[in-house]
Amino acid sequence: MKKAAIAWVAVADGPAVGLWCVPLDGALYVASGPGEQAAPGLAEASTATVTLRGDHGGRIVTWRAEVRRVEPGSQLWTEAAPLVAAKRLNAPGSAAELVERWAAECVLSRLVPVDAPLAAGATLPDDSLAEPPRPTGAVRRPRNPFRLHRVRRR
Repeated sequence: MKKAAIAWVAVADGPAVGLWCVPLDGALYVASGPGEQAAPGLAEASTATVTLRGDHGGRIVTWRAEVRRVEPGSQLWTEAAPLVAAKRLNAPGSAAELVERWAAECVLSRLVPVDAPLAAGATLPDDSLAEPPRPTGAVRRPRNPFRLHRVRRR
């Protein structure tokens, strides 16, 4: 977990969503909300399922997590939020400005492992677990290519 940069997080029976995260003190921290990544249901959830992948791209562990919202102004917030903000790539503004924006508009969630892993090592499934792409409004029909002249068919 200490090398994780992306975690696949599933809340309740929903699909797993790839989220940018920061490992810190035995937990994963995830920032979500306006201007950050979308983490459907995570802010309201009390538990989630987390899957991490290794350097080779394959799944290495899946575990159940207790989800806790880190409240702005708390001791945990003053310790963790600046460290998480410092790891945020391509952030608009400084880490201090990012922490202020998170306090006003976003949610910082702390995912702490509960019990033993659900799957790791020999208990990992052998099949790919690939799923068909989810429907999205981002898909559109591509335009036909532009042609300067008429193409004759034989």
